[in-house]
Amino acid sequence: MWLRLRQIALVARELGPVLADVQGVFGLEVAYRDPSVASFGLENAVLPVGNQFLELLAPIREGTAGGRYLERRRGDGGYMVILQCDDHGPRQARVEELGIRTVHEHDDGSYVIMQLHPRDTGGSFLEVDEQRGGEDLNGPWMPAGRSWHDAVRTDVVRGIAAAEIQAPDPSGLAQRWSDILDVPVTVDGDGRTALALDNATIRFVADHDGRGEGLGGVDLVVADRDRLVAAAHERGLALDGDVVLVGGVRFALTQ
Repeated sequence: MWLRLRQIALVARELGPVLADVQGVFGLEVAYRDPSVASFGLENAVLPVGNQFLELLAPIREGTAGGRYLERRRGDGGYMVILQCDDHGPRQARVEELGIRTVHEHDDGSYVIMQLHPRDTGGSFLEVDEQRGGEDLNGPWMPAGRSWHDAVRTDVVRGIAAAEIQAPDPSGLAQRWSDILDVPVTVDGDGRTALALDNATIRFVADHDGRGEGLGGVDLVVADRDRLVAAAHERGLALDGDVVLVGGVRFALTQ
């Protein structure tokens, strides 16, 4: 069975400013705005990063899970790690066996969603989905709409290499996600605890910024670093070596 990192979601108090930074710095285009997220009190924009996706979310009313997350982490930041699997049944059975609660499930015959309760997973929202007929990474992906290929831009960034979860006990959290996902815990080249997926890595680190447990960083595969860095400077965004801060998330630039 394979498991891919397919989509990363950020949440912001206001969608417009963060979307403008993401488009301006990373050279990405909006493929889809999902009207169904309004039922959760949110608005969104989904942008392809090669054949993976960056989703931006913002509350449009009071009392939303996204709004509470913004309060807990004191501002804009990483929100969800969304994985794609090839066979949802065993994944769901494992979650049930471990007693992990879900906050949202959906199966329309072609797309299956299993969004897990963050109090049971720790770290961030973790979602495992199956796109039936979507084994090809360039095939359908329901959250990005039917025409996502038209919005693909890879001249600045061309993929997502890793998601970085920060926690008080990175090793313990890694083991928890390992149990849930049935993926062994490994150590990367820099000695950090990680889970190696089929197309990317989930990395677990100590709290870097004092904002507590959550999705703190994303590694992007960069095609044009000079253009990206110039755009970040022009927009007044914080830069530290190969890391640029956008939407409260540390985006590390990798080759």
